[in-house]
Amino acid sequence: MLLDTRMDEHGLGFVMRLCAPFRRKLADFHSPTSIFDPAGTPAHSIFGLSMLVLGITTALFLVVGGLLLYVLLRFRHRPSDPLAQQEPAQIYGSKQIELSWTVIPILIVVMLFLATARVILATERAKKPAAALDVVVIGHQFWWEYRYPKLGIVTANELHIPVSDPKHPTPTYLTMSSADTDHSFWIPRLAGKMDLIPNKVNTMWIDPPDQGLYLGQCAQYCGTQHAKMLLRVYADTPAEFAAWTAHQHAPAVEDPTVAAGKKVFQQNACISCHAIAGTVATGRFGPDLTHVGSRDTIASGAVPNTPANLRAFVANPAHFKPGVLMPPMHLNDRDLDAVAAYLVTLK
Repeated sequence: MLLDTRMDEHGLGFVMRLCAPFRRKLADFHSPTSIFDPAGTPAHSIFGLSMLVLGITTALFLVVGGLLLYVLLRFRHRPSDPLAQQEPAQIYGSKQIELSWTVIPILIVVMLFLATARVILATERAKKPAAALDVVVIGHQFWWEYRYPKLGIVTANELHIPVSDPKHPTPTYLTMSSADTDHSFWIPRLAGKMDLIPNKVNTMWIDPPDQGLYLGQCAQYCGTQHAKMLLRVYADTPAEFAAWTAHQHAPAVEDPTVAAGKKVFQQNACISCHAIAGTVATGRFGPDLTHVGSRDTIASGAVPNTPANLRAFVANPAHFKPGVLMPPMHLNDRDLDAVAAYLVTLK
């Protein structure tokens, strides 16, 4: 398999094979954000390295702890010992012991450094296939913006990518930056975390081989709502991804029954921050709402996308996310009902 080949290239394939039973055991305690259930090539590399470090540190703990336990038991104070009241012989200096506790840790640190460096370099220098998907990721307080430059798509908070067949890899390459403060993109089952820093571009790649939803979290404290800046990555089959792409290219649905809500949306400050394709709303400060009704969540994964939650969020975003930058709209109940009904139809 391609994965095994890549792992062997940076010397951790044997670790992965030795740890396979352990990984399967850990996977039984399933968590959607567990590093012990890797589902992508970078995540497998990190898992193998983690098991190597865990094995070495466990061995050190057992050796040191065993020696301490032996000394405590073997040389413990015994009242019956005829020499118990005498001070034991004092020994000053031992070149052999000093060399041992200096050289051995240095060798261990150097080995771990080299193993880590090989994983980092192998991941960063992996050749980009021609079929790779490019996505621009922009971190905001407190949501994620996704741009697909080759596809002409802009969306928010829910990243859709195609699965990557190991026989014909189609990884997704993410070009990352921040619009305000430091953020960090971390999907534990797919890859390690990557920081998003203002005025700096970082890149990473992910290649989930299996269809499904992969969850993550902003891993860099970015303000009051850092904990609710969640990540949702949907790995779609080629057919599903093509259908999603076609859906994103379609304009927002024009439902005449919610024309009043569209009017309210366009006559208020909503259009200054949000964009809806095919309308006068072209704001980019907040998430693109062209297909907001088709998303599973709102508020960057913090709240299920239901009509009631959508209405409540428009009325007072701070109810769900205290400190969020979107202000309350102060709409009356009629206008609030109308704009919420309009947003629900944007699928």
